[in-house]
Amino acid sequence: MYQWRKFEFFEEKLGGGKCKIPEEISGKIECCSSGRGKLVIGCDDGTISLLDRGLNFNFGFQAHSSSVLFLQQLKQRNFLVSIGEDEQISPQQSGMCLKVFDLDKMQPEGSSTTTPDCIGILRIFTNQFPQAKITSFLVLEEAPPILLIAIGLDNGCIYCIKGDIARERITRFKLQVDSGSDKGNSSVTGLGFRLDGQALLLFAVTPNSVCLFSMQDQPPRRQILDQIGCNVNSVTMSDRTELIIGRPEAVYFYEVDGRGPCWAFEGEKKFIGWFRGYLLCVIADQRNGKNTFNVYDLKNRLIAHSLVVKEVSHMLCEWGNIILIMTDKSALCIGEKDMESKLDMLFKKNLYTVAINLVQTQQADAAATAEVLRKYGDHLYGKQDYDEAMAQYINTIGHLEPSYVIQKFLDAQRIYNLTNYLENLHEKGLASKDHTTLLLNCYTKLKDVEKLNVFIKSEDGVGEHKFDVETAIRVCRAANYHEHAMYVAKKAGRHEWYLKILLEDLGRYDEALQYISSLEPSQAGATVKEYGKILIEHKPAETIDILMRLCTEDVDSAKSGTSSDAYLSMLPSPVDFINIFIHHPQSLMDFLEKYVEKVKDSPAQVEIHNTLLELYLSIDLNFPSISQANNEIDFNIKARTAAPATSRAMSNGKLIVNGKNSYNEDTLERREKGLRLLKSAWPSDLEHPLYDVDLAIILCEMNAFKEGLLYLYEKMKLYKEVIACYMQAHDHEGLIACCKRLGNSGKGGDPTLWADLLKYFGELGEDCSKEVKEVLTYIERDDILPPIIVLQTLSRNPCLTLSVIKDYVARKLEQESKLIEEDRRAIEKYQEDTLTMRKEIQDLRTNARIFQLSKCTACTFTLDLPAVHFMCMHSFHQRCLGDNEKECPECAPEYRSVMEMKRSLEQNSKDQDRFFQQVKSSKDGFSVIAEYFGKGIISKTSNGSKETVRSGSTSSTSGF
Repeated sequence: MYQWRKFEFFEEKLGGGKCKIPEEISGKIECCSSGRGKLVIGCDDGTISLLDRGLNFNFGFQAHSSSVLFLQQLKQRNFLVSIGEDEQISPQQSGMCLKVFDLDKMQPEGSSTTTPDCIGILRIFTNQFPQAKITSFLVLEEAPPILLIAIGLDNGCIYCIKGDIARERITRFKLQVDSGSDKGNSSVTGLGFRLDGQALLLFAVTPNSVCLFSMQDQPPRRQILDQIGCNVNSVTMSDRTELIIGRPEAVYFYEVDGRGPCWAFEGEKKFIGWFRGYLLCVIADQRNGKNTFNVYDLKNRLIAHSLVVKEVSHMLCEWGNIILIMTDKSALCIGEKDMESKLDMLFKKNLYTVAINLVQTQQADAAATAEVLRKYGDHLYGKQDYDEAMAQYINTIGHLEPSYVIQKFLDAQRIYNLTNYLENLHEKGLASKDHTTLLLNCYTKLKDVEKLNVFIKSEDGVGEHKFDVETAIRVCRAANYHEHAMYVAKKAGRHEWYLKILLEDLGRYDEALQYISSLEPSQAGATVKEYGKILIEHKPAETIDILMRLCTEDVDSAKSGTSSDAYLSMLPSPVDFINIFIHHPQSLMDFLEKYVEKVKDSPAQVEIHNTLLELYLSIDLNFPSISQANNEIDFNIKARTAAPATSRAMSNGKLIVNGKNSYNEDTLERREKGLRLLKSAWPSDLEHPLYDVDLAIILCEMNAFKEGLLYLYEKMKLYKEVIACYMQAHDHEGLIACCKRLGNSGKGGDPTLWADLLKYFGELGEDCSKEVKEVLTYIERDDILPPIIVLQTLSRNPCLTLSVIKDYVARKLEQESKLIEEDRRAIEKYQEDTLTMRKEIQDLRTNARIFQLSKCTACTFTLDLPAVHFMCMHSFHQRCLGDNEKECPECAPEYRSVMEMKRSLEQNSKDQDRFFQQVKSSKDGFSVIAEYFGKGIISKTSNGSKETVRSGSTSSTSGF
C-alpha cells in the first residue's frame, strides 16, 4: 500500500465538504439509507427524517415508538422499509416490527407534520422464529410488489420473509449460517444478494465464516466459502456483485466459487464501501488513534483520495457523492473531480502512463483516450524517445489525423518508425492512397524486399487487400518491382494493370496471351480491346487465334440448338476489335476471312463484308476508313465523280496505264477475292446484298475496279450505268457486246440502250463506221428508232459518211414504199365499199322496196295479215314480234353491237390518261393518233347537221 501513489481525484463538496446534520434531527442516529435522490436517517427516538441534496431537512415522521434500528430505501419503488422497536402487546411477544412506508402517499396528521402511508406492518419474531438480536438487514426487490427480506441475527440465523407485505401474502423461512455456541463469533455481520442469471444467491458473513446460499433450491443449499469473516460495517458488494469484506490485515473479494483477490491494506476497517469502481475504506490507525478515509483505485493501483476524519458512524453514496456522517452529527460530502481536471493534474506531473490507465479503466470515450496518448507521444518525442513515442501514436490510429504523426517523423528522418506507423495504419484499414504510396516508397528506399512481400501478399479477413490496389501497383511499377505489381494486379483482378506491366514494361507477349486466354470471355474481350494493338504488332497469329475463340466460341455446338442466333448475338462481334488492327490491315483481313469462313450467319456480317471489301479493293492495302465514317458519305450514285478518263483506260475489264498492267500479284489476288465476295454475298434469292451496296459502288469507283462496278450495276438493273462504264473506257467492242446482252427485250433487257449507244457514236467525233453499222442492224431489227431520228443523231459526227447509212436508208425506203402501196390498196377498197353503201342508201330513199317473202322469218309459217315488213327484207307475223315492232329481231343484235362499240369509243375519247399512255408506250405514236382519227373519236364535233341512217320499219295491215 505504501508504494501506491496518492492523488487528489476527489474534492469536498457542499461548502468545503463539511456540514452539519439539521437540528430537526435531535435523537441519536442509529441507521441511515439513501436512494431516489434523498437521504433517510433513523434515530433512537423512533423518528425517520428525510434530507435533500444539500442535506437540508425535508420532513420527518414517527415511524416506531421506541427506536429505529435498520432502514433501507428501495430503488424500483418509492418504498421505505424499516425495523424498529414498538410497544409490546404482551410480555411474551417482542415489540420488534418491520414496517413498509409508501413515500408517494402522505397522510396529513395536523397542520405541521405529514406522515407517509404505512402499507404494511409485520412482527419479526414469532413462536416459530424466536427472538434474537438483529445484527444485519437487507431487502431485495425481486419482482414488485414481491420483496425478499433477509434479517441476520446474533445467533447465526437468517430470518427470510418473502412476498407482498402490503397484502400480507408472505412466506417465512430460516437459514442457519453458523451453529456455534459463541454468539459473539456466530452473529451475522453482513448480507449480500447476487443474481447469477436466473439463480438467486445470498452471501452471509459472520466473524468466523463466509457462506453462500442458493435460494432457488428448496430448502436453500449452503456453501461455505471461507473460514474467516469480519465485523459489522466491514461488508459491501461491488458493482460486479462481488462480496467484499474488510479485515485488519487485508480486504478480501469473494466470488460464488470462493475467495478471489485480496488487497493488503493494513489497519482496522471501520467501514467498507464501493463507489463507481473505487474501494472506500475508513481505517483506524492504532499507532496514533486517528481514522483515515481512503479511496482506492484498484485497477490502476493508486489512492485516489486520502483524508483524516473524525469518528465515522455511517457511510453513504448518493447524488454522485460520498457522504460520511460522524458521531458528532457532522457530515463530510466528497465528490469525484471531472476527467479533465484529473488529467490536467497528471499532465503537469508528466504522469502520462497513469493518465492512460485512468482513461482506459474509467471507460472514457475513444477520442479522450487518443488525446492522452497523443500528449504522451508528444512528450516522448520531445525526449527523442522515438520508438516509444511511435508506440503511443500507433494507439491513436482512428482518432488522430495521420498527417500529424507522419509530418513529425518525416522531419526527424525516422523512416523505420514511419514505416511501422504506416503498416499499422494499413492493418486497421484506415490508410488512404497517399499513405499506401508513402509506405511502399519507404520499403523501396529501405530495399526491404521481405517486408514488401509481406505487405503485398497480406490479406484482411475477407480476402481483400488492406491498401489501395491501384496505388500499390503504380508505386511498385515506378520502383521497378514489377513482380510485386503483377502479383497485386492478378490477386485483385486488375487485368488491365497486369497486362500493362507484361506488355509495356517486360515485353512478355506470350505470357500476356496465355493470361488473356485464362480469363473469362467478357474480361478477355475488354483486355484485348485495350492492348490488342501491341499484341497484333508482335504476335499477330496468336492474337488472331484468341480473337477467333472469343468471337466463335462453341459456334458449332450452338448451331445444333434452336437458339443459335441468340447465342451468336451474345458473343463479341469482330467489328468491336477492328480498331486494334489500325496499323496492320493484312492481319485484319486474315482475321475477318477466318471468321467469315467459320461463321456463316453472323449478326454483323454486313459490317464485316464492308470491311473486307475495303481491304480487298484498296490498291495499297490501307486501313479501311470509309466504312468507319460511312455516315459522312453521300451515297447518291448519280452525284459520284469518276476519275478522269485521260488518266487511265479500261480494256477487257483490266486497268491499263501506259499500256502495262500496273497491279502486282497481291493486288490482283485481293481483287479476285473482292469480286467473289460481291457475288457470293448477293445470292439470287435475296433482294438486297449482305453488304452496303452504295459503299461497294463507291469503293469500286475509288479504286478503279471495273469488274465489281459492272457487276453491281448489272445486279441493280442500272443498265445505262453499265454502258456508261464502257463508254468512259472507250471500249467499243465491250460496249456493243454489253448492249447485245442487256438490250434484248425478249430476255428482259432494255432496248433503249441501242438508242443511247447510237447517240454516243454520233457524238464521238471519230470514225466508227463499223460499230455504227452493227448498231443500226439491231435498231432496224427491233424498230427502235424512226429513220429520221437516226439520221439526225449520226449527222453530228463529222467523221461518218453517207455510205455508213446508205444501205440502212435504202432498206427503210423500200420498206416504207411497200407500206405506202399496201395503204393505197386499202384506201381504194374502202372507197369502193363506201360508194356501194351510198348507192344503197340513195336507193332506199328514192325507190320503193318490194317484199316478196311468203313465210314469217321467225316461225316459218305462211305469212298472213297482220304482217310487219322491215327494210332489211325480213318479214314477220305481228304476233311473232310481240311488243317490239320497231326493230328486226334478226338484225337488231348486230346493230346494237355496232352502236355499243361506237359509244365505247366515244367514252374512251374522254379518258385522256389512257390516250397519252398508249402514245407513250407505242413505238410509233403517230399511228395511235391516226387510229383515233380514223375511228372518228377525235374528229367528232357538235357543230353542223349530221345525217344518220338507221333501219326503219313499215307496218301495214294490208301488206303494203
